[in-house]
Order: sequence, then C-alpha cells, then structure tokens
Amino acid sequence: MNYQERISRLAEILTVSRSVYVLTGAGISTESGIPDFRSPQTGLWTKIDPMKKATVSFLKRDPDEFWRMNLSRYRQIAENARPNIGHKVLARLEEAAFIRGIITQNIDGLHHKAGSKKVWELHGHVRSVRCLLCRHEEDFSFAAQEVENKNCAPRCPKCGGILRPNVVLFEDPMDDSFSQVMRLLPKADLLVVAGTSLQVYPVASLPEMVDNLVIINMEPTHMDSRAQLVIHEKTGRVLEDLLIELKEKGKLS
Repeated sequence: MNYQERISRLAEILTVSRSVYVLTGAGISTESGIPDFRSPQTGLWTKIDPMKKATVSFLKRDPDEFWRMNLSRYRQIAENARPNIGHKVLARLEEAAFIRGIITQNIDGLHHKAGSKKVWELHGHVRSVRCLLCRHEEDFSFAAQEVENKNCAPRCPKCGGILRPNVVLFEDPMDDSFSQVMRLLPKADLLVVAGTSLQVYPVASLPEMVDNLVIINMEPTHMDSRAQLVIHEKTGRVLEDLLIELKEKGKLS
C-alpha cells in the first residue's frame, strides 16, 4: 500500500472499532519542540547519564544539584511547549467518540492542553511537585521560582521537606495509572501506537495485551510484525491526514 492507501485503511479500522485507545510517546511531542530523550544523535540521554542524574537516589543525595540540572528541561516542558496538530487531532477524535482515551509516556501535559479529557499519564507530569516528607503538593511554578531565587532545591511550605517533580524518576514504582491501563487494555478492540519506538519497559509491553494494533512511528518497532497496519511517518502528518480522510468520507463533521 502507498501512503494514502494506508491513511484510508486507518480510517476504515477506526470506523469499525468500538473500543479504541491510543498510546503516545516522545514522537508526538518532538513536533512541539520537546527533545526526544533516546534518539541516537540528539536525545538527552546521549549527553546525561539518566541513571546518575534522573534517579530518586540522586534527588535525595544531592537535591540542590538535581534541581539545578533538571530545572531548565522541566521548565521548557511545563511552560513553553504547546500542543501540535497531532495532539489536537487526538482530542477531536476523542470528542467524536472514535477513541476512548489516550495513554501517554510523555510528561509534558500537551494532551490536556489540546483538550483531551481521558488521559493516563504513565510517567507523571510537570504540572505540580510534591513533598518527599508530607506529600503536600504545589504548582510547578512555585518550585521553579524557589530554585531560581535561592539556587537550591525547593522546600515544602508546610513542613520544610524537599519538593520533587510529580514525574516517574528512575527507581520510582509505576504510577497507579499503569494498573488502570492494564485492566482496560485486554477489553480493547484496538490500540493505536503513535510516536513511540516501544523501547521503555514496562510501557513497551502494553501492546502485547491487545489483539489488534496500528503503529504510527518514524522508525520500526519490535511490534510491527504483529500490527494490522504500520505507517512509518511523522505522527502529526498521519493524524492530520486521517482527520481529512474521515471528513471526506462523511464520518466526521
């Protein structure tokens, strides 16, 4: 099949499926200017060893350095990034009941900003921070301002404990949302994998729980051979063309 035939096939699959979820990864957010952590040439983890600088133990051992090293990255995601056409199309598909929700590895919150209502953020988010001691929460902007003003780790205004980002760091257990997704997916008709190379476990194991798969990703994944349809292209382009196809077929106003 050529590219347009694949788009038509994707529209057909969505139309006949009743329980559809979308799993998104870094590939959908790079189009919003957020760097991919793991790409071979430009990924953040090619410059910083995540097992030394993005772990719970490093945060506890040297919280000041943890925040000094990570603040600019978190700020770029939390304050500057904006949803792109891919995020907006997924929100529209949810609104039109083509999909039931979005499962994402991304911490940028762009699905929420685009208007999606049902989102499982498996690796957390950068909208807020929490205290390591009393678990009191504050907006991320509070922590960012504290680090900027004092050049040290932000402290809880309630108990004085160290504040940490509400993201899943290395050495953290998975969020409760992961358990929710594991209960949902065996009942799904279809999982659309969009913008993830399926390298990060345990999230990369989720497609194995679903019988029918569609994969949209620039590079091949280990699950391509199991998918009904594979499109190796930018996520934003594919989703925008899918929206056009659904409108032309009269499936979406």
